[in-house]
Amino acid sequence: MAKGLLIDTVRCTGCRGCQSACKQWNLNPAVKTEFSPTMTNPIETNAYNFVHVEFFEVMKNGNLTWNFVSKRCMHCEHPACASVCPVGALQKLDFGPVVWEEGKCIGCRYCQNACPFDIPKYTWFTDEGKTDPWPKIAKCTMCWDRQTSKQPTEEPACSTTCPPSAIMFGERDALLEIAKGRIARSPDKYFNHIYGENEAGGTQVLFLGAVSPQELGFPEVETESYPEYTWEFLSKIPYEIAALGAFLVGTYAFRTMRMKGKGETAAKGGSH
Repeated sequence: MAKGLLIDTVRCTGCRGCQSACKQWNLNPAVKTEFSPTMTNPIETNAYNFVHVEFFEVMKNGNLTWNFVSKRCMHCEHPACASVCPVGALQKLDFGPVVWEEGKCIGCRYCQNACPFDIPKYTWFTDEGKTDPWPKIAKCTMCWDRQTSKQPTEEPACSTTCPPSAIMFGERDALLEIAKGRIARSPDKYFNHIYGENEAGGTQVLFLGAVSPQELGFPEVETESYPEYTWEFLSKIPYEIAALGAFLVGTYAFRTMRMKGKGETAAKGGSH
């Protein structure tokens, strides 16, 4: 059964513990960031910050309240990003996460344009000893490596470190039942909607809030899975345009062979 995260923004205190734990586990380097007018920092997720806590000032029952939302990849059950990737760099794992193979990415950014939540981010990096920069997709992986190795725990870093237990990890179906139970028990506290239950065909990451999802910065998206729209669109593209996919695959193969050749040359040079 696929697992996921339930993020209860009513419980979130805005401590950014999840943000720090994610950065530490993924060994992401420190980069310069800035504050938004509401003190969100960084302002959005990026190639070095897979999780960020957004701060919102919202009016509820005539009172101005703070609302904190820990955002990251939604890990769609039917990810649009994976459906449009021409080289198969992105894939959906059976147990929930949407992950990528860094070496396959050719920087086309189709996934970034296809994602209804604007999640995949890119950066360019150069390994030591190499001159050509490589494109690198970067986003939350729901700590798939922790789930498979169970070292130090199978839980993602964010849910493990959350002090008020605002982030819960578990089976998606069980998380949905917990979310529905909280809404039923405290209708005055929770807005009657579980964001991610049906959005984009359903996501592994679910959100509860005191106000509507749109007041917490979430986009309104279709309930139908996005790959269905994707393939309907692709089926109408002329064959000449479809040849672009073959070109991109060829580019990836050429680049791979080129870098392999450089590696073999360097190895021979080092043996003298």
